[in-house]
Amino acid sequence: IQQVFKQLFYMVNAVTLNNLLLRKDVCSWSTGMQLRFNISQLEEWLRGKNLQQSGAAQTLEPLIQAAQLLQLKKKTSEDAEAICSLCTSLTTQQIVKILNLYTPVNEFEERVTVAFIRNIQAHLQERNDPPQLLIDFKYMFPVLFPFNPSSITMDSIHLPASLNLEFLNKV
Repeated sequence: IQQVFKQLFYMVNAVTLNNLLLRKDVCSWSTGMQLRFNISQLEEWLRGKNLQQSGAAQTLEPLIQAAQLLQLKKKTSEDAEAICSLCTSLTTQQIVKILNLYTPVNEFEERVTVAFIRNIQAHLQERNDPPQLLIDFKYMFPVLFPFNPSSITMDSIHLPASLNLEFLNKV
């Protein structure tokens, strides 16, 4: 069950983050607030179902960071440093794309300046991120089956002659 929910939450993260990276109309402060609220509801549900050890919440980390990126101030060099230290699960390309797509919804917000984006790129240039922008939502985590040793010892097993396993020898 834990592995199923980890995979499901990974897909939610991938599809949501990919939509965020492809749609200018959803890159705003209010969307960041809404995303963070929805993610906290998912995290609370995991805790309520005792699934916090499943790793499902960790698969949402890039989406959490993208929501926080939408909510942070984006003006000064200190803001750029804060963004760089916060967004460790996002690639440089993803951070820059979200900043480029950021669209103010009301008069209190401002567009992200080109100088600020260049400042972010300068801070992140030493990162060795993969060049991919979108997350592969078809990725499948390997299924792990727990090992439960049998209480039956091998020397107590009787092999019927009808199986034609004469080549096996009891040691």
